[in-house]
Amino acid sequence: MVSSMGRGKPSMRATPFRLRGEPMNYDYVIVGAGSAGCVLANRLSALPGRRVLLLEAGPSDWNPLLHMPAGIARLANNRQLNWGYVTEPEPALLGRRLWWPRGRTLGGSSSINAMCYIRGVPGDYDGWAATTGDPRWSWAQVLPWFLRSEDNSRGASDWHGTGGPLGVSDLRYHNELSTALVDAAASDGHARNDDFNGASHAGFGLYQVTQRDGARCSTATAFLKPVRERSNLHVRTHALVERVLIEQGRAVGVQVRGRHGSERIEAGEVILAGGAVNSPQLLMLSGLGPVDHLREHGIAPIANLPGVGGNLQDHLDICTLDGCRPHVSYDHLNELATGWRWWRHRDGPGSSNVAEAGGFVRSALAEDERCDLQFHFVPALLDDHGRHRLPGDGYTLHACVLHPRSRGQLRLHSADPAQPAAIHANYLSDAEGFDLQRMIVAARVSREILDQAAFDAYRGGPVFPERRLQSDAEYAEFIRRKAETIYHPVGTCRMGSDDAAVVDSELRVHGVQGLRVVDASVMPTLPSGNTNAPTIMIAERASAWILDEPFCGVAG
Repeated sequence: MVSSMGRGKPSMRATPFRLRGEPMNYDYVIVGAGSAGCVLANRLSALPGRRVLLLEAGPSDWNPLLHMPAGIARLANNRQLNWGYVTEPEPALLGRRLWWPRGRTLGGSSSINAMCYIRGVPGDYDGWAATTGDPRWSWAQVLPWFLRSEDNSRGASDWHGTGGPLGVSDLRYHNELSTALVDAAASDGHARNDDFNGASHAGFGLYQVTQRDGARCSTATAFLKPVRERSNLHVRTHALVERVLIEQGRAVGVQVRGRHGSERIEAGEVILAGGAVNSPQLLMLSGLGPVDHLREHGIAPIANLPGVGGNLQDHLDICTLDGCRPHVSYDHLNELATGWRWWRHRDGPGSSNVAEAGGFVRSALAEDERCDLQFHFVPALLDDHGRHRLPGDGYTLHACVLHPRSRGQLRLHSADPAQPAAIHANYLSDAEGFDLQRMIVAARVSREILDQAAFDAYRGGPVFPERRLQSDAEYAEFIRRKAETIYHPVGTCRMGSDDAAVVDSELRVHGVQGLRVVDASVMPTLPSGNTNAPTIMIAERASAWILDEPFCGVAG
């Protein structure tokens, strides 16, 4: 959508590989500089006597498209900044292999996501507390950790924090089609909601976003850049961790592959923050996982952890696309003018997160009091994650099921750390077919909203589905043919105390000392919404445990 505006300068200094005089041992080695890793690097290096190393397989975040919010439209096919994973053939989706973009740069997926700031609801975290048996994961005890990070442009309240590193703000600019979406949802009987992180979750409105002054506020921008010059914090990019080094039941460091070969780095504690794909893969490469699977790949088992890579959950998403009259949507923006305006003033379409509006609905199939459907609205035609450019102008309404019953798993393709893991998402695989039923409801709600009079002044013909659908069978065929991920994989290193759990409630890996996992993979279940804010909260919570520091009256 928006051009790169030239190469620009790096936003922070990052070391490609070890500098002369850099130590070979640290108090903490953090693997992955994403949504969790940058938070950990900030918090753990706050004590000058603690030496911290942050390792990132990708490059620095110098690319201007990472910082201009609308630049996400040009990042989809950037292989330097995106792992670009692909699932194994999905049986319930006509054997299609779904594309899973994940951030591969400082800031991780927080550098390439749509910036929607959503925490979820109390029931999500009270469920985590019940699952783990640890009340410290309840809503009452995690809310202060959300607030600790936040610097909300609306000011402080019972629901929002100020003064934290993470900028959260209202959009500086939004398309008139996004206003039409909110009006249309209201006409269809849904509440208006101007704060999805406030007293009520349900309804439609404009999303608040992780931005500051009209620019993306990734975790690299928010947490890492301000502390980058600390003498006790080292950051290495282009550093692929091959395995965790474990001796006599304790993690003692990592083996890292850089531009000049492999190297051993020792640590008092190793913290994996690679996300729901990379963290379980690295555990298995290190001999921690299902022993029979490890032996298949010639990896000597160190600990039998059958849950590693299991419990995979994701939000499957179905898009309804309609055409509209020209010169309204973002489909044919003047990219140079858009980029120049943002560069000079930090506003206009360049400051848009593209997924500007949306909402939450509690359907008749909801299993508890929580909303079970989420919607994201894009004032442009979006097919195949934007990789397939469609002719004409239009708009897109995403719909996903928030609490799927289906579970997948992640396994190794090989013992080569450079090879991607095998992702079996197993979408729509629940025996009762409940996930598909709710996906059909979500697609029907999308159609109802887009049919409201608020879109009469804009509407063209249907794009996807290509015609009006009537029966559940027609909707099911459409979903199997067109559904995609909306980028929220979690659960593959689930916390808990049962045999299938990978980490305990303080995120320490079972059976190995000196090793934690701190990222979305530890979530027992998906939260009711986007996963970036909950991942940041998890890192805030974990950093205090690691440092044995209570905060805001919350028990350590």
